[in-house]
Amino acid sequence: MELGIYTFGDLDTRPGAEGVTPGERIRQILERAALAEEVGLDYVGIGEHHRPDYAVSAPSVVISAALARTERIHVGSAVTVLSTEDPVRVYQEFATMDQFSGGRVEMLAGRGSFIESFPLFGANLEDYDELYEEKLELLLAIDAGNPVTWSGNFRAGLTDATILPRPTDKPGVGKHLRIAVATGGSPASSVRAGRLGLPVNYAVIGGEPRRFAPLAELYRTAHAEAGHPEERRSVSVSVHGFLADTDEEAMEFFYPYQLDAGTKIARERGFALPNRISYEAQAGRHGAFVIGSPETVAQKIVALHGYLGHDRQNFQMDVSGVPQRESLHAIELLGRVKELVNAELGE
Repeated sequence: MELGIYTFGDLDTRPGAEGVTPGERIRQILERAALAEEVGLDYVGIGEHHRPDYAVSAPSVVISAALARTERIHVGSAVTVLSTEDPVRVYQEFATMDQFSGGRVEMLAGRGSFIESFPLFGANLEDYDELYEEKLELLLAIDAGNPVTWSGNFRAGLTDATILPRPTDKPGVGKHLRIAVATGGSPASSVRAGRLGLPVNYAVIGGEPRRFAPLAELYRTAHAEAGHPEERRSVSVSVHGFLADTDEEAMEFFYPYQLDAGTKIARERGFALPNRISYEAQAGRHGAFVIGSPETVAQKIVALHGYLGHDRQNFQMDVSGVPQRESLHAIELLGRVKELVNAELGE
């Protein structure tokens, strides 16, 4: 079982909070990436937002810096908002990072959980689904190799185009980028990822994670029916969580940060406001939050693996600007979790 962390560079914008500047937060992300490698984690994901409460709006720049600070760990996007990107330029950026990092970069392609990039980059929100479908098609056409001939509705076509650089030659992947599909739980997205032969990532940020088991099965069935090799099949999940030395310490410390994050989303989208009761329910045995001591977190990961059989679990542990000291300690403890999980699963 692989374990990793992901971040959007959350800033603490609560009234009266002693926050950090975007530049300080980005430097802290690089420190966290180096520590994640040191404690044996497998992945660092860096996301994209265009809002004042997040530090990262150009993830490729931060991913590149994190790759330069590390030697072994994989670093990728979480996610690349493909709908409002140019697939040609994105591919060149990631292929460049793939070259200089020795094949350690990953791209998680998705629609994004916010829509602020649409007006910013001149995209029509009414084309939400069509934009993503077309741009994913072009991205995969580029990845298939040169020359590229392609036409669509939202971008100028390509005729015998040569797109450089090309990715490195990687075991099990070949001269292709590591591209995965992100979804919040759509059956159609699960089937699409399987048919395309791409890894799939489920954002599990509420409800009961075990409900994703039928989706993972849909994905695996579609992957097999399309004739893709089993070694290219991969399921990962991304969750909110936090670690401390004891369950009580983790629950108490993380609550105000998770409450702030949940309250912002609820007010923007008209959801019911979160509270301590909902927090504890989500941190319970079958809830989406994975919070506690290394032993408790390991048990919850193993239990979820029993339902999903997933290959990687990623943690966002810095929602609403959790301070650096506590963030670093949580990463250290996650390294211990990996040891416990792999011992339990016999890996």
